[in-house]
Amino acid sequence: MNFTAIDFETATAYHPCSVGIVTVQNGIIVDEFVTLIKPPNNEYNPFTIRVHGIYPRDTVNAKSFLQVYPEIEKRLKNRVVVAHNESFDRNVLFKSMALYGLDYEELNIAPRWECTVKMYKAKGIKPTKLSDCCREMNIQLSHHEALSDARACAKLYLLK
Repeated sequence: MNFTAIDFETATAYHPCSVGIVTVQNGIIVDEFVTLIKPPNNEYNPFTIRVHGIYPRDTVNAKSFLQVYPEIEKRLKNRVVVAHNESFDRNVLFKSMALYGLDYEELNIAPRWECTVKMYKAKGIKPTKLSDCCREMNIQLSHHEALSDARACAKLYLLK
């Protein structure tokens, strides 16, 4: 089983402040990547800060999405991509790429990603928040930390 799991934490709307990416080859995690991202103007919504605990002071010297993108691209290009609530993370990527004039089509990934929310909803798990699915499947999670969320998503997908 070969795929890449991704999770974004956002500062405002669809502007990421962190990304976690986990690469799985033959059912084994072979690469993990996480970084902070400086959102445009380093602006944050107070609600998102309460969710993930990332503050403007944490990203003031971080790279922009455009600067981080080569690392994202090399991990996603031509891959099956998995996310928990895939439409959210897919939109963050799509809109961030558009903001910087990057062509989403060049990634050569599916228009809709694999979604562990949908998978676990189909299994009858309710509610299907990442923390609930992880509790049900006995997967360790530091919720709203991008790498932990991406790793947990990968493990959920492996258990499908």
